[in-house]
Formats: sequence, structure tokens, C-alpha cells
Amino acid sequence: MKIEIINLIDRGVANKERIWFRVIADCDLSFYIVFDTTYLSPNSISNLQKHSYWFGAKSVKSGDYVMLYTGPGTPVESKNNDGSTNHFIYWGLEKTIWNKEGDCAVLFELNSWQTSKFE
Repeated sequence: MKIEIINLIDRGVANKERIWFRVIADCDLSFYIVFDTTYLSPNSISNLQKHSYWFGAKSVKSGDYVMLYTGPGTPVESKNNDGSTNHFIYWGLEKTIWNKEGDCAVLFELNSWQTSKFE
């Protein structure tokens, strides 16, 4: 995995709730998806996802940070003094999703996928 979750910040606070990620190796965000689920026990999570966010195509570099806000907004970037970049991305949901005890975020790296249209 080339990205890691650092923290869920301002859980349950509208327009502030966000997940903070650190990029640990150069990659494209389109290979990552985040799910909202719950803990069943301290060491087990549910396989039922309530919400999912699949990042769009965006190249990021090792040392960059990504903030995924659950609310609406316009994507922006800002440079840090060390040359890394902060990427601010917005999910566009109208309500918070990590607002209850036991809620958790799960990050998946997708190496390949297949789609099919059924008629």
C-alpha cells in the first residue's frame, strides 16, 4: 500500500469531517477506494459498507498528504515548505458519516478491476 490513513479528524462535524492520508510512495489515487463501515469488536470490522469513495485520477508523490473531506467543496492543493503538497479533496456528501462510536474507515488498494454492462 502506497498510502496510509493517519487519522479521522472532526468526526461528526459537518463540513469539517475528513480523513487524513500520508502518501508513502509515488502513485495515482485512482487505485484507491475508501469504505465507511463499523467495528464488530476491537479486532474485527463489518463486511457491510455504508458509503464508498473511489478517488479520481490524480498523481501524488511520496511525502504528500491527502485530506478527504466528507462534505462538499472544490478540490485545491497547497505546497508545503519541504516541497510536499497537501491535496484537499471533497466527497460531496450532505451528512457526516463517521459520527457514531465504532465507525471506521477502510482503505483499499485496487490493482485491477473489471466492469460489465448487463442488458
